[in-house]
Amino acid sequence: MGRCDGKVALVTGASRGIGRAIARRLASEGASVVLNASRLGAHGELQGTLEEAVSEIQTSGGKAAAVVADLSDRAARGDLVERASEAFGSIDILVNNAASAQMKLPSEATSEERSSMFELNVNAPVDLAQQAIPAMKTRGGGWILNISSASAIQPEVPYRDSWMAALIIGPYGATKAALDRYTTALAHELAEHEIFVNALLPVAIVLTQGADFVRDIARKNPDMVEPVEMMAEGALELCTGRHVGRVVTSRAIVHEAARKVRSLDGRRVLGDAFMDADVEATA
Repeated sequence: MGRCDGKVALVTGASRGIGRAIARRLASEGASVVLNASRLGAHGELQGTLEEAVSEIQTSGGKAAAVVADLSDRAARGDLVERASEAFGSIDILVNNAASAQMKLPSEATSEERSSMFELNVNAPVDLAQQAIPAMKTRGGGWILNISSASAIQPEVPYRDSWMAALIIGPYGATKAALDRYTTALAHELAEHEIFVNALLPVAIVLTQGADFVRDIARKNPDMVEPVEMMAEGALELCTGRHVGRVVTSRAIVHEAARKVRSLDGRRVLGDAFMDADVEATA
């Protein structure tokens, strides 16, 4: 406990899913966490709201605040890091998790659909990184973590799932491939300033609370699903360790660092890099 004591983190897309889990795990290690989502108390979210995510951390004894911004809007995100810094001080850890996925065949994805995905999945994280870098340099270092996806690489044949499933993920995967490349370039530029930039991707579909469709997949194909705690533990390692330009899966970084996977509140050891998702525990 305490690997993030005295640090301030900003996590985007943190009202639910992977972003919410990472925010909780960083808070459990002492970080003061600013959670971002596009709106407060939005209807139709898969699980919870930004207010609930903040309250969840505070109830566990952590420090958390919310900052609302639609990251697909350049103007709305233009001062996000500055606004986030008002809560607890300058940002030491930036986790770019927010993303948009539109499932279309590569031959059919429109210019508007491609542009909207690139705006949120590539331009937004780069913009936020550029906002955070000056203060990180002044403070003598920091961490930037971009959440990527295995869809950045075309799956090999025969496809694990269906032909259609392997192809409609392509346009989204192209944005993550671009993000990966930018991540590695930025990492090598900033390493001398002890600003550690990396990308983390799930090795499988992440089982998060409320994701019923993932739970159905897990019951049929357990090897296609991983626990959200695995992603959170991998994120913690990359947001505290001295890693440069890694584009790495959650299980790989947890294994390489010989980490135990803990509950999101940090209080219990759940397993290690080989643990499976508990399909019923998150129902």
